[in-house]
Amino acid sequence: MITALTLALTACGSGDPAATGAGAAPAGQGSGGAGQGEIPTTDVVSAVAKDEAVAKLLPADVRERGSLKVASSVGNPPGAAYLPDGRTLAGQDVDFAEAVARVLGLELDREVASFEAILPALGSGKYDVGTGNFGVTDERRRTIDFVTYINDGQGFAALEDSELTKVSSFEDLCGLKVATGAGTTFEASLEKNRSVCPKAAKKAYEVQTYAESGALWISLRQGRSDVVMSTINGLRYAVAQQPGTKFLNEFKRLDVGFAFKKGTPLAPAFEAAVNKLKKDGTYDRILQKWGTAESAIERSRISPPEIR
Repeated sequence: MITALTLALTACGSGDPAATGAGAAPAGQGSGGAGQGEIPTTDVVSAVAKDEAVAKLLPADVRERGSLKVASSVGNPPGAAYLPDGRTLAGQDVDFAEAVARVLGLELDREVASFEAILPALGSGKYDVGTGNFGVTDERRRTIDFVTYINDGQGFAALEDSELTKVSSFEDLCGLKVATGAGTTFEASLEKNRSVCPKAAKKAYEVQTYAESGALWISLRQGRSDVVMSTINGLRYAVAQQPGTKFLNEFKRLDVGFAFKKGTPLAPAFEAAVNKLKKDGTYDRILQKWGTAESAIERSRISPPEIR
């Protein structure tokens, strides 16, 4: 059942409603965006050419090898999801990784991995880079290097008939069951703030973690959870496809980046590649395709401090 719902959700879609309010073309209306009931497949990266100056920033062994081992977490649009064929990956993360690789003149050797497994595997050298909407936090920066490419963050969603209208603090969750992804910044934030309810003489909230994003919505539909905590863009996209659900609010913004083992020599090349994509317009075309214009950053940076 979980697999069926996940595939159904990832095989249909419309653009992020928040993006259209920021001047982006409505999804599916001649902009290459996702129309209702489909994942956008407009090609916005194949015209990207290698930039020799940027490619020279790569370590010599990587230039010689000509490829990178990439671990990708697959969930829901607009991040990364399977097309209806069940084999082809599409999403904002996929497009950015491919575009950067083209600037660097590299091929991607991609492997799908679970979200919670990617960061530890980077340290072991199994992969060169990881993608999966990884938020840049001070905790993660102790062991992982990041190169930022969008700004997303934490948000909440619930059933339409829920009394919740906004989550302004963790105290608003007291007494509720909160569904979220395993190994995510959302889980970490919820665990870190567990004490706020007992301190306020209120019943503690319960944290429910799931490895598959589709399972979050099943738990919500079946009444096993009261609210979902996940990415801002992902929640908006999902709610647009599911009648009877509502996006509550943005809770906290975070920069999102490509993830690497600490001390990677790849970071300067990736940073320059993302900034090259911003300069030539590819960056904006990717955001427009996925309806996430509000996630644009001014420039890519290497492991910036967590947004407070």
